[in-house]
Amino acid sequence: MRTRRLGWAGLEVEAAGKRLVIDYVRDMTPLFHGWLPGIGLTAPSGKVDAALVTHLHRDHIDPAALVDVLPPGVPLLRPAPGHGDDVDNAGTLASEHEIIEHRLPTEVVDTWSSRELGPFEVTAVPSLDGLGDPQVSWVVEAGGQRVFHGGDTMFHGWWWLVARRFGPFDAVFLPANGAVVDAPHLQPPSPLTAAMNPRQAAVAANILGARHAVPIHYEVEQPFKIDGYVEVADPAKEFREQAGERARVLAVGEWLDLDS
Repeated sequence: MRTRRLGWAGLEVEAAGKRLVIDYVRDMTPLFHGWLPGIGLTAPSGKVDAALVTHLHRDHIDPAALVDVLPPGVPLLRPAPGHGDDVDNAGTLASEHEIIEHRLPTEVVDTWSSRELGPFEVTAVPSLDGLGDPQVSWVVEAGGQRVFHGGDTMFHGWWWLVARRFGPFDAVFLPANGAVVDAPHLQPPSPLTAAMNPRQAAVAANILGARHAVPIHYEVEQPFKIDGYVEVADPAKEFREQAGERARVLAVGEWLDLDS
């Protein structure tokens, strides 16, 4: 199995001539208005055989992009819609509307549920969203190898359960930008991070028994700024310092071959 970083939180996974994507996004401008097109994101190598999403924040799902790479009728595996009214679901409404607009077939998954997708066995495992929206993390297994994708989860107490059931992992992809969010629908704001910072990501990688630990959910080449969203200044540098020898910082578009 080999993996390729697609930018921000996007990941491509290949095994036995098949590929899937997780949190693939082609256009970040609906959320990050200063994002420069053509920088910090890349497309998968070709059509994909499956697509997974950790949650429906617009920097983790792009229905228009998914329609272009998914064969007709192949569903996107996603967590359930949020509960409550439109204010409660403000962070996911745009994506829900785009899914309908692009007629993207989806399949809702429960935590700890697994699917066989060609050579891949994928399992949705618990995650903790910093804005209170439904979120899962993904375990992907193929050919005796395992990878973990953590979306933009906060640090939580399920790491040990995931490690006991699936660890050790050949590679883990963990958010590390430590974003602090001040959103209009989440008031009063919290000064605590809504996604893991580099130290928390390194601790999670250690618990999961990662051979390779890759920071995601950041892009240093983008000069974007968005009101109410503050990141760690250099997530990759801090993650290297915290995670030590297991740290693998991948450039956008770079492959990590788990057989080597």
